[in-house]
Amino acid sequence: MNSPRQQYPFEKLRVWEVARDLAKRIYLTTSKFPQRGIYGLTSQCNRAAVSVAANLAEDSSRRSRKDQAHFSESAYASLMELACLLVVSCDLGLLSANDEGRLRVVIEHLSLQLNALHRSQRSRID
Repeated sequence: MNSPRQQYPFEKLRVWEVARDLAKRIYLTTSKFPQRGIYGLTSQCNRAAVSVAANLAEDSSRRSRKDQAHFSESAYASLMELACLLVVSCDLGLLSANDEGRLRVVIEHLSLQLNALHRSQRSRID
């Protein structure tokens, strides 16, 4: 008999779910990049996308509000890195303008959620 899987605090965060979905979308998108880009933009895009979700997971494990705010800020920085990498990918013809636009909508939505989380954490710092 399988026992129910424990749910960690970060798995309860809606913002983490959105970040996780974005990471999946990025991996699916970059899998279409040419092989020559595998160690360049492909790898950087994938790492930045996963870093957003990973920083939120680490954020939720921190006890102090200051530490939590640091990791939500890091998640936002990784998200902005990803946005930049997608623009460059588009500039180089690795990504269509339509695909970049669709991903940008998700990034904009997630950035608003991350900013709200960060503001909330900062407001609760003693």
